[in-house]
Amino acid sequence: MEKNLDSKGRWRNKTVAFRVSPEEAKQIDEYVRLSGLSKQDYITKRLTYREVVVQGNPKVYKALRNQMAEIYEELKRLEKCSDGNEKLLSTLQLVAEILNGLKGEKE
Repeated sequence: MEKNLDSKGRWRNKTVAFRVSPEEAKQIDEYVRLSGLSKQDYITKRLTYREVVVQGNPKVYKALRNQMAEIYEELKRLEKCSDGNEKLLSTLQLVAEILNGLKGEKE
């Protein structure tokens, strides 16, 4: 088997594979996208109980923005069904505004 030396000088020559459901795969992909790490690094850190530190970059910012937009739309939908979500919706709106402000600082 071929040896692979990674960027931190580790020999990585073992392959680990497992099956997941489509829903689990989607959730893992979402977490990886939001972390800014490679899928390999994210899964390795999670499985070895090491802290996952989000690497801020434009790709992560876009993933966070898109995720917040999805959450916001779902909360708006739920708001039509119940008045109890108003505080949560306004808090989310504030977080979205702050996130948009962060983008403006980088430009």
